[in-house]
Amino acid sequence: METAITVGLDGSPGSLAAARWAADEAERRKLTLRLLHAWPTLVPEPTRMPSEIDHNYWARRLVHNAQAELQASHPGLTILGNLVADDPLNALLQAASESEMTVLGSRGLDPVESYFLGDISTPVVERAERPVVLIRAVSRTEDLPTIPRKAGRVVVALKLHVPCDSLLEFAFGAAAARGVPLQAVHGRAVPLHAVVPWGVDHAVTAVITQDAQKHLTQALHPWREKFPHVEVADDIDLESPAKAVIRAAEGAAILVLGRRKHRPALAPRLGPVAQAAIHHARCPVAVVPH
Repeated sequence: METAITVGLDGSPGSLAAARWAADEAERRKLTLRLLHAWPTLVPEPTRMPSEIDHNYWARRLVHNAQAELQASHPGLTILGNLVADDPLNALLQAASESEMTVLGSRGLDPVESYFLGDISTPVVERAERPVVLIRAVSRTEDLPTIPRKAGRVVVALKLHVPCDSLLEFAFGAAAARGVPLQAVHGRAVPLHAVVPWGVDHAVTAVITQDAQKHLTQALHPWREKFPHVEVADDIDLESPAKAVIRAAEGAAILVLGRRKHRPALAPRLGPVAQAAIHHARCPVAVVPH
């Protein structure tokens, strides 16, 4: 199959926002865009049938309208419409295994409770073998400025002492494709023995910061050499990793974070930083399995 970016399309504001973002990304990366709509009750395509008795009419119209809009704004982009008679989760997981990345929308909720809640998006993120990007639709009550195509930066959240090459490959590639800087963020909570009545023991935190900086520099070094034109900044924050990542992601073009493919049987499929980012980050969030 031709390398493509797949977007799950269901007609919701979130999925349409995801389709527009995916079209921009496919154009940047010179990839095919695949619009996927899946539903178990879709029937084999008839030769000719009036719309009033065609069970696939609305599904076809949904994909056709999205394809027409995207083709008008991206005339040089190859866009494929795909109707699949299957459970949406199964269809998206299969498509994700064949795609460069999968892009999904979120439900547009009020700002106070705005987070990714899709019945399909979360299990796809948890189980996909390749990167999944979540796009939150902006509701009319939100005052979010439109980020110009080359504005912002790519933020990547790193947990040190674990392999992160796939995560850094995606993040550096995203920064290079956009021509924007990359910010690598590592958050680490201050240990209890460093807490003193008047604050923190700066001698202890200095040692922790020095150790984190050493490992962060080592992790970034080969990718800096591979992407010499990408400007890179690193950020060590001695606080909750989730808080550090969410704060760093403000105004970012995209936040990139990892998900371990193999976790203990009783552990959540997503770690706490990924959970926090999916729920609270206001920019696109890419979850990269590793």
